Amino acid sequence: MNLSIQRTLAIFLKDVKDVTRNLFVTTTLLVPILLAIAYRNLGDITLEIHYTVINLTFSSVTAFVQCTLIAEEKEKNTLRTLMLSPATTSEILLGKSLLSLLITLITILLCIQITGYVPEHVGLFALAIIGSCLFYLALGTVLGLITKSVMEASVVVLPIMFLFGFGTMLETLASNNAYLKLLEYLPNLQLLRFAELLEQQKFTSLGLPLLVIGIWSVLGALLAVMVYRKQLQKR
Repeated sequence: MNLSIQRTLAIFLKDVKDVTRNLFVTTTLLVPILLAIAYRNLGDITLEIHYTVINLTFSSVTAFVQCTLIAEEKEKNTLRTLMLSPATTSEILLGKSLLSLLITLITILLCIQITGYVPEHVGLFALAIIGSCLFYLALGTVLGLITKSVMEASVVVLPIMFLFGFGTMLETLASNNAYLKLLEYLPNLQLLRFAELLEQQKFTSLGLPLLVIGIWSVLGALLAVMVYRKQLQKR
C-alpha cells in the first residue's frame, strides 16, 4: 500500500483551514471542557466522572468533528473531487482523520488537567486512549459519509453523544439486567473498566478491555473503508 505523506498532509491542512472558519464545529470543543470545569468546582471527582469527561470528548469532539468535516465536504461537493483525485483511500481517510485526532488529544489533555486526573501508568493510559480514539474516528467517518449535510450530521450524531458520552451511567443498569449485559462491552464502558483495573494496578487483567476496544476499532475501520468505497462507486 503506497502512502503519500505530501497528499495526506495537504488534506490535513485543508481541514485546518475549514475548521477555523466553522464556528459551529469549534464551539463543540467547549462542551467537555466546560463539563470538566463544572465537575472540578463540585470537588471530590471520582474515577467514573473523570472518564465521563473523557468519553464525552470522544463523542462530542472526535466523532462529531470527524462527522461534520466529511459531511461538509459532501455538502459542498468537494468530497467527490477528492475521491476522483490521485489520492488513495488510505491517504484520504488518514488525512481526514488527523485533525480530529489532534483536537481530541489536546482536548483530553486539557480536561484531565482541569479535573486533576493522573493515570497510574501514562503509557498504558495513552494506549487505551489512542485505541478508543480510532473507533470514534471510524464512527464519525461512517456517519459523515452516510449523511448529506452538516445539519443532518449534527442531528445523527446526537444519539451517539448520549450513548457513548454519558454511557458510563448505563453500567449500573447493565449490571442489574441480564438482557442489557452486552452494554458492558461498549467501548466507553470498557475504557472505564480498563481505568478501574489500572487504578488497582491489576496489570495482568488489562488485556480483555484493551482487546474489546481494539476489536471495536478494527470493525469500525473496516466499516468506514467499506462505506467509503461504496460512496466512491457512486461517483
